Amino acid sequence: MSCRGWSSDAYWATRISRELERRGHEVTLGCRRGTEVGVIDRVREEGVKQVAVFNFAGGFRPRSDAEDLRRLAVALARSDIVHVHRGKEHLLAVAANMRTRTRRPIVRTRHIVQAVRPHAGNAWLYRRTALVVTVSEAIRGQYVASRLLSADRVVALPGGADAEAFGASPRDEQVRRRLGGTRDLPLVGMIAGFRVMKGHTIVVEAVRQLAAAGRPPVVAFIGRGRAESRVREAVRRAEVDGAITFSGFAGDLPATLSALDVALYVPLESDGMSRVVFETLAAGVPLIAARVGVVPEVLTDGEHALLVPAGDPIALAAALRRLLDDVALRRRLAEAGRRLFERQYSGARVAEALEHHYARLLGA
Repeated sequence: MSCRGWSSDAYWATRISRELERRGHEVTLGCRRGTEVGVIDRVREEGVKQVAVFNFAGGFRPRSDAEDLRRLAVALARSDIVHVHRGKEHLLAVAANMRTRTRRPIVRTRHIVQAVRPHAGNAWLYRRTALVVTVSEAIRGQYVASRLLSADRVVALPGGADAEAFGASPRDEQVRRRLGGTRDLPLVGMIAGFRVMKGHTIVVEAVRQLAAAGRPPVVAFIGRGRAESRVREAVRRAEVDGAITFSGFAGDLPATLSALDVALYVPLESDGMSRVVFETLAAGVPLIAARVGVVPEVLTDGEHALLVPAGDPIALAAALRRLLDDVALRRRLAEAGRRLFERQYSGARVAEALEHHYARLLGA
C-alpha cells in the first residue's frame, strides 16, 4: 500500500494482514518509504509481523520505479497472492508479475466511492487483475458497470474492525468526563474528521432544535480537521455551546466509544469503508446513521440502528429524542448491532471470506 498517512486504505490493509496472520498465513505488508511515523510504526503497533519498504514514488519516476519493479519481482516469486490497494502499487505489481516465470494472482481492493474510469490503461491493468475487492456493494456496482472485468471477478467485503479490541473496553469514567459526559445525562458522540461532508453542522442544527424544546443532549465532537473553526462558529450561532464539546483526536478509540451512550454517523455522502460504523457495532454502542454508502446495505432501521436521511436535521433530532428517551431501545440496538458485527463484519470474518477467494484463485 502506497498510503502517505493513516487512511482507511492503510487501516484495512493492516487489519486484514493481522487477521490473516492470526489464521496462520505468512503475510508481508509493503509500505511506502518515508512513512515510518505516519504509517509503518502504526502497522507494527497493530501487530503486523513482517513489513517491507518500497519507494512507491508518486507519478512516473523511472529510476525509483525500476528499483521497485526489481524488488517486487523477487517478492512475487516468493508469494502465492499479491494484494494491492492503490494505483501506484497496482501498476507496479502487474508490471513485475509480467517479468516473473510463474504469474501470481493479483487482487485489488477499492476503498473509495469515485467510479473507476474505463479507459485503455485501466482496461490493460484489469485484464491482468484476478479479483477486485470493494468495501461496499455500491462500489462493486460501479466496477460491474465499467465493464473492465466480469461481475464474477468483483466481490464486496464490507467491515473489518477488530472484534477483540473494540469489544473488550469497559467504560472509563475519566474518558467520559473528558468528553463532557455527566452522570445525569446520556452522552452522544460523533467520531469524524472536521470536513463539510461529515455532517457536523447537521448535528448542530438537530441539537439546536432539541435545545429549543428544552431537551438539549450532551454531544461530543471527536476528531480534528480544517473545518473545525467553521463548526465552532455554527455552534456559537446556534447558541448551543453548553451542549456540544470539542474533544480533539481520540488516541484510544475503543475506550472513547465505550464511554458513549449513543454514537452518530451522519455524513452527507458515502465515505467508502465507513469504518466507524463497524467499530461502533463492535463496541456495542447504539448507533444513529445516515442512509448513505454501506449503511443501508448492512443495517436494518430499528433492528441494528436508527437510520435517518442524510442532511436532515429534523429527522436526526427525532431519532436522538427517541433513543435518548428509551434505555431499553438503546440496549436492544447495541446488542443486535454487536451480534450482526460478530456474525458478518468483523475483521476475522472478512479475512475468512478473503481467504476463501484466495484459495479459489490459487485453485484456478
